[in-house]
Amino acid sequence: MKKQGSHGLLWSFVVIFVVLLLDQILKIWVKTNMSLGQEIPVLGGWFKLLFVENNGMAFGLLGSGGWWKLALSLFRIVAIVALFWVLVRLSKKETKFGVLFGIALITAGAMGNILDSLFYGRIFSESTFTQVASLFPDGGGYAGWLHGRVVDMLYFPIIDVARENATWLPEFFFGADGRFIFFRPIFNLADAAITIGVFYMLLFQWKWLKTLK
Repeated sequence: MKKQGSHGLLWSFVVIFVVLLLDQILKIWVKTNMSLGQEIPVLGGWFKLLFVENNGMAFGLLGSGGWWKLALSLFRIVAIVALFWVLVRLSKKETKFGVLFGIALITAGAMGNILDSLFYGRIFSESTFTQVASLFPDGGGYAGWLHGRVVDMLYFPIIDVARENATWLPEFFFGADGRFIFFRPIFNLADAAITIGVFYMLLFQWKWLKTLK
């Protein structure tokens, strides 16, 4: 790809805006239309919208609440500031847009999840297994600033077999429910943007990454 300069930075911001917009639209829809644990089969059931919340990192990994949640949220904010700084610096060096695109995806994903942590506890009521949350409830939100839970909903159980039907598989393949499910993690568009951005950089921008050594 050709070097872009300031145009590359502009298009990077467009990528960030589009990813953030789609991520937040889907999360707000799920939060205000689904109860916790509710699922909506899509495309024959191998893809589902399954509403869960987590306090940790991408794909529901790590963390619970309290100080860990606050530390994670602050870390994300610092990381986002650093990523924006990198984008601006690289655009001034007229780095090719492919590099800026990958970093923009990672930045957008990080921003998407920090918005949940920063605002969702203040603007939404509690989601439960029997009650759908409301936006801007009269009694206030369910948590303080930086303590909101991240909304996940994308679930791809492409392979789902019970232990008794797959005795040839090693025992560690099965979860506590006695089933082997691939892909088990539930994630959101922000998580997907981070993952795609990282793999895109490693697969297609590895020559540029080598220059960082």
